[in-house]
Amino acid sequence: MNLVAIRGAITCLENSPEAILSSTHRLMSALIEKNRLSPENVVSIIFSATPDLNAVYPAQAVREMGWSQVPMLCLQEMNVENSLAHCLRVLIHATLPLPPHHVYLEQAQSLRPDWAQDEP
Repeated sequence: MNLVAIRGAITCLENSPEAILSSTHRLMSALIEKNRLSPENVVSIIFSATPDLNAVYPAQAVREMGWSQVPMLCLQEMNVENSLAHCLRVLIHATLPLPPHHVYLEQAQSLRPDWAQDEP
């Protein structure tokens, strides 16, 4: 098993708990499926959100998925002029026997077109 870093991002429609939790759940579900993740092989999860997303912590969505024992941290992304708005990013540290699969959805596909995924 190798320790790997898995990246992902998604944009939210609005700054509301429902939109943030729904987008986080969608992103994490795709990452879990593509990387065959389970709480047992995840070391930690770090979320960052642009300053315009502050209605709820994204980690709440993962806890609601039953991952209550995984260490998670939520941070505010740097406020860079002309950067992508309403963007939620994640960095997952996990042990995997295979190369990681990164997932970029919605408008966040523009951040890493080489890692962008077809919409599920």
